[in-house]
Amino acid sequence: MNTLFKSSKVRLIGTLLASSVLAGCASFSADGGFGSVEKTTKDRIGKDVQWSRSGEDQNTIDKRVAELLKRPLSVDDAVQLALLNNKGLQASFYELGISEADLVQAGRLPNPRFSMLRARYEDEYKIEQAFTFNVFSLITMPLAQKVEERRFAQTQRQVTSEVLRLAADTRKAYYTAISAQQTAEYMAQVKDAAEAGAELGRRMAKVGNWSKLAQAKEQGFYADAVAQSARSRQAASASREQLTRLMGLWGQQLEYKLPERLPDLPKMASDLPDIESLAMEQRLDLQAIRLETEGLASNLGLTKATRFINVLELGPARVQEGLRSEPYKKGYEIGFELPIFDWGSAKVSKAESIYMQALNRAGEMAVNARSEVRESYQAYRTSYDIAKHYRDEIVPLKKRISEENQLRYNGMLLSVFDLLADARSQISTVNGYIEALRDFWLAQADLDMALIGKPSSSNVPASMGAVAANEGGGH
Repeated sequence: MNTLFKSSKVRLIGTLLASSVLAGCASFSADGGFGSVEKTTKDRIGKDVQWSRSGEDQNTIDKRVAELLKRPLSVDDAVQLALLNNKGLQASFYELGISEADLVQAGRLPNPRFSMLRARYEDEYKIEQAFTFNVFSLITMPLAQKVEERRFAQTQRQVTSEVLRLAADTRKAYYTAISAQQTAEYMAQVKDAAEAGAELGRRMAKVGNWSKLAQAKEQGFYADAVAQSARSRQAASASREQLTRLMGLWGQQLEYKLPERLPDLPKMASDLPDIESLAMEQRLDLQAIRLETEGLASNLGLTKATRFINVLELGPARVQEGLRSEPYKKGYEIGFELPIFDWGSAKVSKAESIYMQALNRAGEMAVNARSEVRESYQAYRTSYDIAKHYRDEIVPLKKRISEENQLRYNGMLLSVFDLLADARSQISTVNGYIEALRDFWLAQADLDMALIGKPSSSNVPASMGAVAANEGGGH
């Protein structure tokens, strides 16, 4: 018995030593897995991200934010501000810490267990002592580690997707804010011109040179222009606040400056014939769900391997019976569950169903990704064509008409009210071009996002083109 105990004890000590070596390998990485997020962000959009995990990190971020706010913000500046300063993004970085903790925990064995029984009757004692170790955890640890490694890699891709999505949303908010600001400034000019026309009409009607109907039309146009100017100011304020939230700004930082107008339309639209295959290679959401499916497949193998035995504990034990002076009887203790009532079939069936569910969701996501990138590219090309048509055809034509009317007015062939009526007819054209240019840059941001992840839904503000419907009743 002693020989058997010594032999088993030696083997157990060897197992424990090997286990302690393996457990020692399970440690936290220096960067918490953030290096992968940082590199992918730099490679995909050329921007920096920083995880604020200390006061020193936050000071570095604050200094960079202050530098960017010293000048009027470009779209790249706005995106960089959001990636550094958005607290929601900083919160998502801690998903890496949670996931890595699970990975490290999967590589560490549970603590050994000590149990003791002590009973006494008069001078007779019964003492049982056992020191056991969960051997089954050691057997399943490599599989469990692989599952958590895949989950950690999946978390890295999900966090990276959050970074890129925030960048795309910030781009869209930036262009929306500038277009709303541009529209508000233009509508303020329209209101001023309408006010001048209404005042002129009032004076002419007062001296009897104009009918009350004509004067009422001018007054009506001015009233509509006042309302539309107020709406445009509200739209500009709301869109600026949306951009402010994404960039995480507050206090004195709210005084940031934006350019006065949207960027010009590019000379040519991008031609992407292999856009679907490009998206299949690059999209992080597809990579993440692929890792999830592989992890579930591995987990299914782990479930099948553990369907009969969930706990297997082994360790040395000693027992004393009789008088307290009697020697201990030495041996070992083994404990495990017996599959009498539960043979693990339900657990395996659940794991198989979860795996097949993920497999079909991965297929759905691949189909949707192809559709999303096609839709985004079509919207990009269409918005480019519309904006180009405004720039090259509609706006120059309206300009020529305005110049001709100005010449006729100078030659006293048109009245000032005819000139004002022509100016009113240009309002829908100007607003239409601002909207078309804005829609192109929004579509560009959506296309860029569709190539690397799921694009966010467009939040295009209400069109100001409807102003023309209220302005057609001029003189």
